[in-house]
Amino acid sequence: MFKNKSNSDFSPAEVASPNSTSLVGAGTTVKGDLTSNSNMRIDGTIIGNINSTAKVIIGPNGKVEGDIIAQQADVVGKITGNVTVKELLQLKDNSVVNGNIAAGKLQVEPNASFNGNCHMIPAGTVQLTEVEEEADAVLTPGKKERLAMVK
Repeated sequence: MFKNKSNSDFSPAEVASPNSTSLVGAGTTVKGDLTSNSNMRIDGTIIGNINSTAKVIIGPNGKVEGDIIAQQADVVGKITGNVTVKELLQLKDNSVVNGNIAAGKLQVEPNASFNGNCHMIPAGTVQLTEVEEEADAVLTPGKKERLAMVK
């Protein structure tokens, strides 16, 4: 009645698309780290770290308990952890971030809440792995000087 498809039966467009979006729906809780090369939308709860080379969106009911590293991010929900974004980080109305931020650009709407340190990263000057190192150095007293001596 239903034919099972093996991985070789899927076209490349079905397996991964640069325009695709991974979704964690409302009422869903995921425990563990997530890694993605495509956009992600979180409307449920993530207990773990998120690492994306694309955009991460935390919806109004979304909650993340862990660190986020992404190319871009829009936050409407709640994050408890550090956020590192290479390009634009938008903290929308009623968003709550309890943790440190490192971003290329930061947009904070009037009713957003942010509790932590903020470090602005010059656009186009570092790779994402270097962004992580810089954010860690800024957020760890004394480590910034040690990082500068290594570079």
